[in-house]
Amino acid sequence: MVPPSFPVLAVKALLLSQIRINMITLRMGLPFTSTTLLLLLLILGLSKGQMEEEEKLKDVTPPLKRCICELQNLGATFPWQEFQTARSFSSNCTQTLTKQEFIKVDSLLGSLYYRLQNLEKDVKNFEAEFDTGLYSVISLRIIEIELTEILNLLLKLNQTSHNKKAFQDNLAAQMQTMADKIKAIEQFDRMHVVKRQQESKRLKRSLNECEAELKATPAPVTTPVPGNCPFGRLLNITGPNSFMVTQYSTSYPYGAWGMDPKPAPGKEDRHWLVVLTSSNVYGNYIRMYNSHSDLVAAKQVEDITVTSSTTATNSIMGPGSVIYNNAYYYNCYYSSHVCRFDLTYKNISTMELPGAGSNNKFPYCQPSSCFLYTDIDLTTDESGLWVIYTSQAKFGNIILSRLDAGNLTLLQTWYTSLQKKIITNAFMACGVLYATRFIDSSYDEVFYSFDTITGVERSTLAIPFKKISTNIQHLNYNPRNRMLYVYNDAYILSYQAVFG
Repeated sequence: MVPPSFPVLAVKALLLSQIRINMITLRMGLPFTSTTLLLLLLILGLSKGQMEEEEKLKDVTPPLKRCICELQNLGATFPWQEFQTARSFSSNCTQTLTKQEFIKVDSLLGSLYYRLQNLEKDVKNFEAEFDTGLYSVISLRIIEIELTEILNLLLKLNQTSHNKKAFQDNLAAQMQTMADKIKAIEQFDRMHVVKRQQESKRLKRSLNECEAELKATPAPVTTPVPGNCPFGRLLNITGPNSFMVTQYSTSYPYGAWGMDPKPAPGKEDRHWLVVLTSSNVYGNYIRMYNSHSDLVAAKQVEDITVTSSTTATNSIMGPGSVIYNNAYYYNCYYSSHVCRFDLTYKNISTMELPGAGSNNKFPYCQPSSCFLYTDIDLTTDESGLWVIYTSQAKFGNIILSRLDAGNLTLLQTWYTSLQKKIITNAFMACGVLYATRFIDSSYDEVFYSFDTITGVERSTLAIPFKKISTNIQHLNYNPRNRMLYVYNDAYILSYQAVFG
């Protein structure tokens, strides 16, 4: 038996040489040996086996790469039971309010009218007979019968009216219930149509990216370090590590909080809190705490007044504010300007963002609503102070600018293809812009990044993090401790950013 590793061609060569020897033997008149026959069979077997192997190899084709969209319904299901109840009620109502019900009343009224006419006629006859002294018991009996019939008809009408009144009251209550159900179903449908439209756009964009990747020539695998980050990419967000409602309770759902990434000496543990106390939009003071424990206990509080009132020139507007290097940066009142409030000298300087949308033109949004006056968002990272905004000239796509924190000037600007109104918030970390989107009332997700060094945009990130409430009004990264500080419907939360 030939071992599998033995070369087939070598075996064939050996066998062919043996056949030639046997053919010479035949020509010389010598007998054809059984060895030759066995060798022929072996050749045929090897040839057949090789042919089968070649056929199998021909049938084996490499699998084709395909782009597949996996759809999962993570939202609430359509209230089918409510819809069926409303539909059943509508059908029953149509069957109950039949023409016969109204004909019955008309028939009773017609009979009553006929009996009253007969009664009137019989009474006149009786009066005529009475005047002539010819009345009889028969005439009185006829009147008595008519009165009895009229009384029966009145009782039937009263009973019918009573039944109709009860039916109308019950019908009115059921109609109100059905109207409420229909309104709820309509609202559900409207909200989910918007969500599905956004999800369809996201899937279409992902599919286009996938198809473009399949058509593109694969490049050598490289993983450049994002931005100027020495510790790699953002891999996860853990927490919340701490969460609490502010000392204002849940009265003010808009605000901001955090720590100074570049604090003054002796103020490394200081925490700050800004609550927008006027219409969830405007504020005019910063509340300082010496430590996180003071913040939790609401003690050792220092209120620093920025402006005299919430509507004064350069008062605070919107939750997109930060403290950096002992100065508070924020969107100035009713303008597209950035304000800088020096915490030491208590003076304010301003700069205009050219063409920036403001006053609720380009806020952050979730599928069902937008966050008030989040057009201009200040943020920090390892390289300093940044501002996230957009303009009509860029069709609402996010613009990112790095600022000189001291003299408040633009150092450099980047333009992205990400629509600002489709994200819930954004922050900077290691020179990379990260954006979040709404998943449900319990989770948001970091799904997008823009690297300011390489210019590469990615929309395939999937880093979810848990919320305490539905809406996130403020989100900022502190490079000193790699923490994310979040203002979440009057709750203040902190998370750990994990890189690697």
